[in-house]
Order: sequence, then C-alpha cells, then structure tokens
Amino acid sequence: MKDALMEKMRKRIEELRKLPGVSNKSIKEVLEENGISRRDFLKWAGALAVTLGLPASFAPVVAEAAEVSDRLPVVWLHLAECTGCSESLIRTDAPSIDDLIFNYINLQYHDTLMAAAGWQAEENYEEALKKFAGRFILCVEGGVPTKDGGEYLTIGPEAETGLEKLKRTAAKAAAVIAVGTCSSFGGIQAAYPNPTGTVGISKVLNKPVINVPGCPPSAKNIVGTIVYRILYGALPPVDNLNRPKWAYGLRIHDLCERRGHFDAGEFVEEFGDAGAMNGFCLYKVGCKGPYTFNNCSRERFNQHTSWPVQAGHGCIGCSEPDFWDAMAPYEEPLADHKFMSVNADATADKVGVTILTLAGVAIVAHAAISAIKPPKE
Repeated sequence: MKDALMEKMRKRIEELRKLPGVSNKSIKEVLEENGISRRDFLKWAGALAVTLGLPASFAPVVAEAAEVSDRLPVVWLHLAECTGCSESLIRTDAPSIDDLIFNYINLQYHDTLMAAAGWQAEENYEEALKKFAGRFILCVEGGVPTKDGGEYLTIGPEAETGLEKLKRTAAKAAAVIAVGTCSSFGGIQAAYPNPTGTVGISKVLNKPVINVPGCPPSAKNIVGTIVYRILYGALPPVDNLNRPKWAYGLRIHDLCERRGHFDAGEFVEEFGDAGAMNGFCLYKVGCKGPYTFNNCSRERFNQHTSWPVQAGHGCIGCSEPDFWDAMAPYEEPLADHKFMSVNADATADKVGVTILTLAGVAIVAHAAISAIKPPKE
C-alpha cells in the first residue's frame, strides 16, 4: 500500500512537471543562493513528510513535490485583517526553507508583497485569473464583511466589495485555503458585537475551504497544506472545523513541554513567581492549551525557536472559533467561567460541544483546582 501511494504521488508530480513553471529559477538554485544545502533540504522534506503523516522514507517524493510547487501559482487576497499572517512569513532574520518554498511558489497576486500598485496590481490580478484559471491556489487572509452587501470592505478602483472579489476569485481557483483565524472563523472582526457582519470565508463560498487558523498560523502549516495539495491533488483530511488533521489533530496541551508539571500539580500562581521561574504549568494564569487544537507546541515559530508558552505566557486559543469572545479573559483560567468550548478530552475529529464549569475542568486539571484564584473585578 505504501509503494502504491508513493507511485501515485510520483505520477502526480510528473503530471505537474509537464506544466510550465512560473518561476525563473529552480528550487535548487533558490536554496543554494540562500546557503541551504541539498542535505538540509532533504532533512526538511523528511520532517515535513512525518508532519503530514507519511513515513520518513517519503522524504524524496516530498522534496520533488516542493521542486514543482511553482506549477501551482498562488493568488493571495487580503480582506478584513491586519496582515499579520503575511508578516509572520516575511519577518525573519534569515529565510527558512518554508519561507523560500512559499516565495518560490510565485505569488501571482499579493497586494502587500508585490511591487506593482494601483492599476498595475489590478491588471496582474485579472491576468492571473485568466491565465491560471482552474490551476491556481487561492489563499485568503482576513474575514469577509457581509453586512449591507459587504460594503464595509471595498477594493480597487471599481470599489468592488471584498465579498464580490472573494466569490469571483474562488470560482476560478483549484483550491481555497483560509490563512489565519480571521479568514477561517472571522477573527477579531467577528467579535461581539460584530458591526460589519464579518464571517469566515467558508460561510459565503459554495466550494470546499481548508482552514489554517492561528493568529498567525505557522509557515509550516501554510506551506504543508500547499505541498499536500501537490502530492495528493486533493485537500487533506480535516476535522469538523475543516482544519487539516495533520496540523490540528492534537491539542496544544498534548505536546506541551510543561505538561509534566501539569500532571504533577505544579502551577504558576502568578506571573513572576517561583513557579514561573521553574517553568511550571501556566493553566492557572489562563493558558488555554487544554482546549486548543494546533501544533504550536511541536512546530513553534521563528524557525522553530520558541512559542508563547515557552516564552512564559499561556496559549490564548487563537486557532479556535470565536476565541476573542470565548477564551477571554486571557490571563484567567476558564474554570471560573461558563462558556461554550470543545470538550477538553476530545480529539480533533471527535469534538463535542459542552458547557465547561469548575467541575468539568476538574476532570482535566485534576491538581489543586480548588486553589485557583477567582477572577478579578
């Protein structure tokens, strides 16, 4: 079965090789120019293969998929957002392989990163839709305002609404990826009272959307989803929130380096105390890791350097729907609040919705819950 899958992937890659590339350099040249050896590239491919749920022996075929990634150009739309997802990809002291692959894919349209502006930018957009119709991958950053026909977001010289532009672009895309929590679930724009009626893009499209939430998501989750599409010619298996299981199948809590302290009942009682100095669990100061599905604790950020919990602040649940409302206040434990959230003991594909109370959380946070401080007035 493994051999059959590899053969299927290789045939898929050969089909893509026949398509004209949109990059003027090979990925080998791009990597060499940035001081990355073939050995390092294959190590990256092996790690990505394992992340995608494939055996490490699939590293060569994953590398081949990355090498033909420019056959599937990307159109990137900005809707109601802060551009933080794009910023997370480009603000590094040195480009990672994920960043280089992402850039190599060749963004046909990305109004923040592209040199063109004004009518030239719009011309590039229209040309991309025409030239690569049915072939390009649409990445969308930001939620889509829907109130009053979407007039709270207009784009370009014709004042086209974000809602109209999204629908028009998605209709010609081979695949649609919602990058970040705003495009996946609405984000801060959709927080109460949501005056612009902002929603995640899947709410207004009549085609499959793969959600890659996070505020921001890691480059690995973005690039990995695109590489999966190249390998399989299809979108990856998803959980009940349309998130790829290979990235969002486990809770932050499951792979957290502070999990041992949680199990031992060793908690930070307040920021700066002895527990904080010793790396104890951050549950009592608001960590939402037990209720948040993402791979931050494994992949981290800034070239695998660190992530919020390692730096000393609890997870705020940013890859979950309505986290601006449901997870707040961020530095208080959820045990003191009644709210709608996922069952803390569920897996990503067997998620149940429940009211979490002090008694309910006690099943998970079994150590010294009674000592949790009440929320401040």
